[in-house]
Amino acid sequence: MRAGFRMILEATDDIVVVGEAASGVEAVAAASALHPDVVCMDVQMPDMDGLEATRRIVGDPSVSAAVVIVTTFDRDDYLFSGLSAGASGFLLKNAGPEELVAAVRVAAAGDALLAPEVTRRVIARFAEGEAYAPARTATPDGMPELTEREDEVLKLVAQAMSNAEIAERLYIGEATVKTHVSNVLQKLGARDRVAAVVYAHRHGLA
Repeated sequence: MRAGFRMILEATDDIVVVGEAASGVEAVAAASALHPDVVCMDVQMPDMDGLEATRRIVGDPSVSAAVVIVTTFDRDDYLFSGLSAGASGFLLKNAGPEELVAAVRVAAAGDALLAPEVTRRVIARFAEGEAYAPARTATPDGMPELTEREDEVLKLVAQAMSNAEIAERLYIGEATVKTHVSNVLQKLGARDRVAAVVYAHRHGLA
């Protein structure tokens, strides 16, 4: 599967595969040495599983890679453990080539892969009173001062809408949406959109 992923990604013009790892230990070492923009991480691996490897990569201040976990949505334990570890998104193991390429591009652009299925499960866990704190998220206890537009954007992000969908909803440019999202993440002290969704639901904004 790893060889197949590499072949698909190397066939694109804008993606370069800088390394591979056969275990969690190798993945952590490779991320530290190669400084990739995106890491595609399996869950079940020898020596160290992908969840612990994700936690170490995200927790390393010298590494800025977004981690996309390759898993299945019917494993809630993987989903929520991955979120807690700081993963920026999830990719189904049976995803097609175009989905893999799109996932890497989205993660590299700083957007989280929050499919509606993932968002619904996150919301359900909050409804049950089970919360988690994604790594690298230092959200203050007090509500940050968001502008009216930033507040609107955050609420739509919490509904798993993409930048393009938000732009269409608010009748503004996609570049403007990206700026608003960046400002929101900065004010929340959030690493990515996953953490922003968590924040929004914790504070009743969605």
